[in-house]
Amino acid sequence: MNKSELIDAIAKDAGITKVAAKAALESFIGNVTSTLKKKDGKVSLVGFGTFSVAERAARQGINPATKKPIKIAAKKVAKFKAGADLATAVSGAKKK
Repeated sequence: MNKSELIDAIAKDAGITKVAAKAALESFIGNVTSTLKKKDGKVSLVGFGTFSVAERAARQGINPATKKPIKIAAKKVAKFKAGADLATAVSGAKKK
């Protein structure tokens, strides 16, 4: 599913226009992004999952084209950890 398909699905499920669904999705994305930019930024949606930021340390890598070692700089990366309800739904396990 891509962004436009998600907007269509939100509009249909919520009984709103595609314009309103797009605005809601853009607002969600913008708020998650701005929260993660903050120090210790984290967004938790119970049952769905948690968006957070992790620090990735600098490390040695290998250029696959030349096979020579390269330095990979430290950086921050966005992470998502699925919540229990989402993990259960995806795994196909039945809820007790």
